[in-house]
Amino acid sequence: MRFAVALMLMPVLPLVAVPAPAIAQAATTTAQDEALLGFLDRAFDERLALQPESQTQLGLKTGYDRLDDYTDAAAVREQELLERQLKDMRARFRPEQLGPSARVSYRLFEYDVERRRESFRFRKLRFPVTTNGSPAGDIPVLLINNHKVDSVGDAEAYIARLRDTDRVMREVAATMREQAAAGAVPNKVNFAPARTDAKKILVGAPFDSGPDSTLLADFRKKVGALDAPDAVKTKLIADASAALMGPFRHGYDVLIAAIDEIEPQSKGNFGVWSLPDGDAYYADRLKGSTTTDLTADQIHDLGLKQVAAIREEMEAIKREVGFTGTLEQFFDHIRTDPKLKYPNTEVGREAYLADARAVIASAMAAAPRYFSVLPKAALEVRAVEKWREATASTAFYNPPSADGSRPGIYYVNLVDMNQTQKVQVAAIAAHEGAPGHHFQIARQQELAGIPKFRKFGGYGAYVEGWGLYSERLANEMGVYKDPYDRFGMLSLQVWRAIRLVLDTGIHSKRWTREQAIAYFRANSSVADTDIAREVDRYFNWPGQATSYMVGQLRIAELRARAERELGPRFDIRDFHEAVLGEGALPLNILDEQVAAYIASKR
Repeated sequence: MRFAVALMLMPVLPLVAVPAPAIAQAATTTAQDEALLGFLDRAFDERLALQPESQTQLGLKTGYDRLDDYTDAAAVREQELLERQLKDMRARFRPEQLGPSARVSYRLFEYDVERRRESFRFRKLRFPVTTNGSPAGDIPVLLINNHKVDSVGDAEAYIARLRDTDRVMREVAATMREQAAAGAVPNKVNFAPARTDAKKILVGAPFDSGPDSTLLADFRKKVGALDAPDAVKTKLIADASAALMGPFRHGYDVLIAAIDEIEPQSKGNFGVWSLPDGDAYYADRLKGSTTTDLTADQIHDLGLKQVAAIREEMEAIKREVGFTGTLEQFFDHIRTDPKLKYPNTEVGREAYLADARAVIASAMAAAPRYFSVLPKAALEVRAVEKWREATASTAFYNPPSADGSRPGIYYVNLVDMNQTQKVQVAAIAAHEGAPGHHFQIARQQELAGIPKFRKFGGYGAYVEGWGLYSERLANEMGVYKDPYDRFGMLSLQVWRAIRLVLDTGIHSKRWTREQAIAYFRANSSVADTDIAREVDRYFNWPGQATSYMVGQLRIAELRARAERELGPRFDIRDFHEAVLGEGALPLNILDEQVAAYIASKR
C-alpha cells in the first residue's frame, strides 16, 4: 500500500511516447534471448546424450543402463559435436542483438569450445588412473550415491551397469597401454593406492564368504525397499551377484592387470615437463585453470609473496595465544598437541562430523546478513566411504541433483584421525559447505534464465576462488569462535599459497617430490599425511592447484574496488549477488559484471 500511495502523490507529468523502433528493438532482443536459450539448452542435451553417467548425476534416468564411452573415439565425437554447435550458433545469432545475460551466454559458449579445442591435442597426456581417482572408484560412487532404484526397471539398469563395467575397464586399460607405448607413464606414487582401492571393491560377498560387499549391500538395501514380490527381489539380487562375480570382477581384474603391467615402466615422480610436449601442455593447463594468461613464473612469484604475507598473519595469532617459540615450532604444536586432535576411533569421526555440521549451522544463521539470495537445496556433511579413502581428497563438495532430490554433500576424508586437525574443521566446512561451494554451486543450479551449460558448468579460478574467499568471509560472519579457528583458516590459506609455489615448482621448475614435501612442511601446520596426498595430487593434476588463490585474490580485489568506489553505498549483500548472480565466469568477465554493479550503484 505504501508504494501505491507514493504513486498517487507524485506530480502529474505528461506522457512521453516511446519510439516504435525502440519497442521493436526490445521485442527483437527478448525473442533472440529466448531463442538463444533454447538453442544452448538443446546443445547441452545433445552433448549430455553422449554421457550416461552425467545424466544420472543430474538426477535423470535416461541412459540408465549404460556407463560412459571411455574411448578416444568418443572424445573425438564430442569435440566434433561442439564445433558444429559453435558454427551453428554463430550463424544464427548476433551478439549485438542480445540482452546482457544472453550476451554472456554467447561469449561463454564460444570461450568453452575454443578453450576445449586448444586443450584437445593434449588429451592423451591425462591419465585415467591416479591417486586423484579412477573408474574403479568412480563407478561404485555413481551407483551408490546417484543411481536411485524406484522400480524393478531401475534395479535391472543397475545390474546392466555392473555388467557394463567390464567394457569400461577394458577401454581404460587399453588407453593406459597406448599412453605408456607413447612415453606417457604415470608417476610411481599412483600405482599402489590405485591398486589398493580397486581391490577393496572386491571384498565381501559375492567375491568371498564375508558380509556383503559395498555394492551388493547397497543393491540389497535398494531392492529391499521396492514394492515388488519377494520372488522378483530374490531374482534381482541373484542377478546382481552373478554380474558382480562375472563381468564386473573380470573388468576389475583387467584394470589391476594393466596397473601391474605398466608400473615397472614408471621411472619415478616427475612434473609434466617430462612428458612429450609437456611444457606446452602445462601452459595450457595454467590457462584453463586460472582463466588468465599468467605465466608459470608469475604464478610462482605470486605464491612466494602470499606465503610470506600469510605467515605474518600467523605470527600475530601465535603471539595472541601466548606461544613463545618460533612459527615452525607452533606448526609442530598444532600437528602434535593431543588437545587439538580427535580420537582415531569411530567416536572421534562422529565428533568431527558433528563439529562440521555445527559450523555450517552457524554460517546458515548468519548468512542473511551477507547474502540477499540463499540456495534452496539442502546441505549434508558425510565422511568419505571406506573403500575410496586412499585416493579421495582431504575434503570436497558434490553438487545437488538438478531435480532437487539429492542434497549438496560436503565430504571429508577421515581415514586417519591422528592426522586430522581440529583447528581446520571450521574453515574447511566454510570452504566446502557454507558459505563456500554450496552457496555458489547449488545457487548456480537454481538460477533462472541461464542455459544448462552454465547451470552445471564452471571455471576453476571462479569456483575455487569463491571457496577460498569464503574461508575469510566466514571470519567476518562470526563462524570462527577462537584464535585457533582463525589460525586453522590461515593454515588453509597458506596451503593454497603453497600450491601456487609447488604446482609451478613441480611442472615448470622441475622440483622433486621430496623438495615439494619439504617446502610444504616448512611453511604450514598441515599434517604429514595430507601433505603427501596433496603433493601427489599436484603431480597428477597439473595447473588445477593454482586456481584457488588466483581466483580468491581477484574476488578480493573486486570487493576492495567496490568498497572504495561506492563508499557508504557499498552493501556486502549486493556485492555477493553481483559475484554469484550470473553463476561461474572466467575472471575477465567477472571483472565486467562487478564493474556494471558498481556503475549501477553510483
